[in-house]
Amino acid sequence: MSPASDGRPAADLAAATRSAAAVLAEAAQSRATVVLSGHVQPDADALGSTLALAEGLRRRGARVLATFPGPFTLPASLGWIPGADGLVPADAVPSSPDVFVSLDAASPGRLGELAGLLDRAMTSVVVDHHASNPGFGQVRLVDPTAPATVTLVADLLDGLGVTLDRQLATCLYAGLAADTGSFRFGSTRPETHEFAARLLGTGIDHAAISRRLFDTAPFGWLGLLSVVAGRAALEPEVGAGLVWTWSSTAEAAEHGLPGEQLEALVDVVRSAEEADVACVLKGQDDGSWSVSLRSRGATDVARVAMALGGGGHRAAAGYTSSADREGTVAALRAQLCTR
Repeated sequence: MSPASDGRPAADLAAATRSAAAVLAEAAQSRATVVLSGHVQPDADALGSTLALAEGLRRRGARVLATFPGPFTLPASLGWIPGADGLVPADAVPSSPDVFVSLDAASPGRLGELAGLLDRAMTSVVVDHHASNPGFGQVRLVDPTAPATVTLVADLLDGLGVTLDRQLATCLYAGLAADTGSFRFGSTRPETHEFAARLLGTGIDHAAISRRLFDTAPFGWLGLLSVVAGRAALEPEVGAGLVWTWSSTAEAAEHGLPGEQLEALVDVVRSAEEADVACVLKGQDDGSWSVSLRSRGATDVARVAMALGGGGHRAAAGYTSSADREGTVAALRAQLCTR
């Protein structure tokens, strides 16, 4: 077994998996209350991880509540994932559950109003794959080499003795396809495809999953995209090259779109070959900017994001800025020019 990227042997990760699975198995056996949550504005990995583990624990007998921090809305591209209709808002979960499981959250701050459950729950379990994860929670299953958190959840389901079927595999494949960029990103390894083959073996419709995740959007998306792409700026002298643009929840609404639709913009902007780093600033209703970063490989955007209060992966990261638009971009330029 190969070592993790932070130098820990894979045996330690196997031990962490057994420890987390043991905690969850005990919770199921005792019919304890387990609250599971992904990060704020969950993506397919966070949501697929949450829903798959929640269903697995239910099958083992646990009392399960699956949620995510507010705002409690899901984009249409994710609302179809099996089990999404059973999610409950954050204010509907107990304030001191027996077990709280954080999934795909790189830091406590990404759990929003649910972060307090890390301390108030009798036991907290953190399952994550972000390199910037500082280490939090009582029981930690964190593997920065994993291509997606759903792969760690699959290991937990195996440890719980839960057989993967089409429902579970659909949740897991959605997260895997999204976080690997349909297996295009550098985190994809031979075992990633082996895991995908295992999921395909359950009979899931992988083409339909990918179509709903990546190739389906309201007509208003085309109008928004034309405006936002048209104002993109290329700054090749900044670091290894920067391309950036901006939009806002208000602008999305003008095109009849929810604010969550802005998340997809960075994957279009990143196609500019002249820039190593792509950035999209997404203006929020409270006046802050949610900043998404992507790298072609020469820049570790996780380090940049951490310096600015966020985190993520080497090739994909983000943070929140309370400065105005020009101040936010200026701070980003300064960090890129020092790295």
